[in-house]
Amino acid sequence: MEDTERLSRIEDVIRPVLTSHGLDLVDAEWRREGRRFALRLFIDKVGGVGIIDCQRVSAEAGDVLDASGLIPGSYDLQVSSPGLDRQLRKDREFRWAVGKQVHFWLREPVDGRIELSARLASVGPDSLTVETASGSVAVPREAVQKARLEAELPWPRQAS
Repeated sequence: MEDTERLSRIEDVIRPVLTSHGLDLVDAEWRREGRRFALRLFIDKVGGVGIIDCQRVSAEAGDVLDASGLIPGSYDLQVSSPGLDRQLRKDREFRWAVGKQVHFWLREPVDGRIELSARLASVGPDSLTVETASGSVAVPREAVQKARLEAELPWPRQAS
């Protein structure tokens, strides 16, 4: 079984575990690391993910995966939040980031800039729509070299 097919089946098997706890799968990675394989699950929910969420998913998803027989042999399972400044690569990650502040590094200028920090408004097949101080801007997908979430702290900064 190819790694992409395996990962898709793994996601299907663990989705009910995540849904039962009000969690979303932001991303999943399956890779060989040395002699073992590692499965990394990045989860999120409204209000953020805590260590208890990660522990619960690790235990329950591990049991479900072991019972499914999708992963022969031993592997490492790691469950974490996507992080405050996570890099966005896949369509699923961009869809998850709608409404969040994102920093873009562009291959070609968009709205006169090669770096752009804006709130991601929507994700389309050919472009990403962002909201800047001057209004909506369509960013062609092929122009995006790199995109990363910007940390948005829930408390105001104190003046020093």
